[in-house]
Amino acid sequence: MHVPFLVLALTFFALWLSELVGGSILKSRKDLDVGSREDFGIIVAATLTLLGLLIGFSFSMAISRYDQRKNYEEAEANAIGTEYLRADLLSAGDAAKVRALLREYLDQRILFYTTRDGPQLHQVNTYTASLQDELWSAVRVPAATQPTPILALAVSGMNDVLNSQGYTQAAWWNSIPPAAWALMAAIAVCCNLLVGYGARPGRARAYLLLVLPLVVAVAFYLIADLDSPRTGIIRVQPQNLLSLSQSLNTH
Repeated sequence: MHVPFLVLALTFFALWLSELVGGSILKSRKDLDVGSREDFGIIVAATLTLLGLLIGFSFSMAISRYDQRKNYEEAEANAIGTEYLRADLLSAGDAAKVRALLREYLDQRILFYTTRDGPQLHQVNTYTASLQDELWSAVRVPAATQPTPILALAVSGMNDVLNSQGYTQAAWWNSIPPAAWALMAAIAVCCNLLVGYGARPGRARAYLLLVLPLVVAVAFYLIADLDSPRTGIIRVQPQNLLSLSQSLNTH
């Protein structure tokens, strides 16, 4: 499900094949008579409505997860920027160390959003975890040596920086359950079987039977693209992190 173009191709082929099966094999065994076509039309309409509702709900789930990833990117930028300012509460040496680590950490967070390469992503995550240990140690040691309310603000800000990365990672792992995909696929196949079974013979029939599989496949592709934060075309751009990086470099 995390390869949107594969979802598009497989969905279109499977649904088109379902229509062919419904229009050839099922109809050859028993065709619809005139009296049952009205009831059959009601069944097809109800099934298509159910499919539309499921696609709408799944699209809503994908959009909400996309918005969540955007919000957490903004939260990460705010947390890092705030802690960069709170470094003034530390001594000159500790503040310089924390700021240098934060700039390095910020570069890794930008790479997390922009990289698509698996091995590079593994290196980014490993280095990010190492930087988090160094950042926490850089504020923990001064706070333990001189526990004051002012230093507690620096510790609290660093805690927000580390927590925001965890929230972001959880949001990127969160996706539409496979059971929901399976249910949509089963109902889509059923719909196309019924449409193919009830289609009337004619020259334009072969072309018209391509419309429903194509539309449903595009809808599945859009949902899969939104639900694939790293492999899709529609991705969260680290605009806030990039803006913060430019601001810190200028500063």
